[in-house]
Amino acid sequence: MAGGAMVALALAGCERSPPSYLAIDLTGADFGRTFALQDPGGRTRTLDEFKGRYVMLFFGFTQCPDVCPTALARAVEVRRLLGPDADKLQVLLVTVDPERETTEVLRSYTAAFDPGFIALRGDAQATEAVAREFKIHYARVPTGNAYTMDHTALTYILDVEGRLRLAVRHEQTPQEVAQDLRTLMKAAR
Repeated sequence: MAGGAMVALALAGCERSPPSYLAIDLTGADFGRTFALQDPGGRTRTLDEFKGRYVMLFFGFTQCPDVCPTALARAVEVRRLLGPDADKLQVLLVTVDPERETTEVLRSYTAAFDPGFIALRGDAQATEAVAREFKIHYARVPTGNAYTMDHTALTYILDVEGRLRLAVRHEQTPQEVAQDLRTLMKAAR
């Protein structure tokens, strides 16, 4: 083998391959770039405010019987599994049911899981806009005299630059999500 070919092979071996994730890798996605929603204190929050931290972003509602509480309980466990890196992660819940969910209802709901979780809401128009931006489906489903909400059950993970990186499937375990977050954090170093 000629000297030049050996050097090329050696250099090729030094290139970093992209990290492998258990979640859906959305690196380079051209959606999920921003939002402007109200927190329970009435303050407008944007995605830019969370730069410097990883974000787990979930769309749901407080009266959800299974998917939403499971996703938030998983987020609690992910933070526990991250140990000292837990402070690098912000969990956000965006309600898809702003008609029923007041800021107080949202504050109480997220605080029951973790006081550091932030619930966000907008009016009907803002909710529709953020769902469109993040490619989230939601729909009101009548149930007798009341209604429930059908919605996408993915949790998004954004990196410290506010870029959409992963879509976590509902069935993924806290261990799998924590592993993906560690991989993402390590790749950023």
